[in-house]
Amino acid sequence: MRATVYPNTLRGEQVAPASKSSMQRACAAALLHRGTTRILNPGHSNDDLAAIDVIQKLGAIVKTEDGSNEKITTPSIFVQSDGVKPIGSSMNCGESGLGIRMFAPIAALSDQSITIEGKGSLLKRPMHFFDTIFPKLGIQIQSQSGFLPIHIKGPLKPANIEVDGSLSSQFLTGLLMAYAATENTNTVIEVQDLKSKPYIDLTLSVLNTFGWKVQHQDYKRFEFLAHPPLAEHIEYTVEGDWSGAAFLLVAGAIAGPIVVKGLQLDSTQADKAVMQALKDACATIDIHENSIFIGPAKDNTEIVGPLKAFEFDATDCPDLFPPLVALASVCKGVSIIHGVNRLAHKESDRGLTLQTEFSKLGIRIELNQDWMMVYGGTGIHGTEVSSQHDHRIAMACGVAALCADGPVTITDAEAVNKSYTDFFKHLQQLGAKVDLD
Repeated sequence: MRATVYPNTLRGEQVAPASKSSMQRACAAALLHRGTTRILNPGHSNDDLAAIDVIQKLGAIVKTEDGSNEKITTPSIFVQSDGVKPIGSSMNCGESGLGIRMFAPIAALSDQSITIEGKGSLLKRPMHFFDTIFPKLGIQIQSQSGFLPIHIKGPLKPANIEVDGSLSSQFLTGLLMAYAATENTNTVIEVQDLKSKPYIDLTLSVLNTFGWKVQHQDYKRFEFLAHPPLAEHIEYTVEGDWSGAAFLLVAGAIAGPIVVKGLQLDSTQADKAVMQALKDACATIDIHENSIFIGPAKDNTEIVGPLKAFEFDATDCPDLFPPLVALASVCKGVSIIHGVNRLAHKESDRGLTLQTEFSKLGIRIELNQDWMMVYGGTGIHGTEVSSQHDHRIAMACGVAALCADGPVTITDAEAVNKSYTDFFKHLQQLGAKVDLD
């Protein structure tokens, strides 16, 4: 699909998409919960759909409810589970990095042999930590030199282990969930150099909501505590997604003003940190209980002025790089974003991809070890760019296009379906002109 976004100002209100980080964790917890779970405000991105498919492959019964029932007035999915009991010999996590890293330890709770597969960019992402950790837990594993597909056979037997948290927190999420489900309170997981701590906070929040008790000591030692029996029926509401909403908020800051609704201001999601970057860039922000008014910078006379360059550490929230680059492109001066080393193993090598595609837009980006310098305020040119099959690159270019001197065409724009299926539709609803073909 090709998406052509024309320069335009935005107005109106938009509800943030459902968080796929929250949704996928809720699906995993619903599978592990022996009983019934209703997940409210479910997401429908490709990663969300892959998670629903995986829990069904692992034994859960899932029913989609559209909210038309007189007793169930909001969209939800109803999950019935008796724990991990695979109905086949394989499962496919699509292109979800969280999906493969979280569900592999959970699938290993079963004593059945399972082949775990993926698609697209996930086939190129390293999974060597499975080869290192799984044998210590009694899990047989065969991988393709650290890449998918992998073949595993459990059952997982909790043991005291040490995990390297420098590459990703997602594998730790899977281990925490799998360990909690075993109800073993005599083991600990020690973690070295954990990145993306807020994502672990989200994992612990989901576990706590369902009734499991896990505590940590400075994110270096995780312990599993005894707890009352889990309720037979549990309801969980998926949060609005700060990762997807970051693109809406940046769009509002550079081409608004707009109002974004549906975000929890006390969320543990790492990408809530985008608000600090927007403040540092001097965007106009007015926060209410369930809405955020966001617009360009204004001086004391309410005259719109240029946004200002900013410095931001994205080490714990690397998914913010693309929207922050779109923001920095419009900011006057040189913006510095730290944490580039976290980008190498995403859907693309995002540091290089951002540099390549934004150079086509006329924006100079320098990469130096762990930081990125974006030379903004020099003008964005209308041209053709590629998503390089990365959903966040497609959205970043789409947002930057709002301030270009001509239309910007994004090839392989269907990549947005991975996390934010309605992205271009939501831009249109805010007044942007977007042609899709």
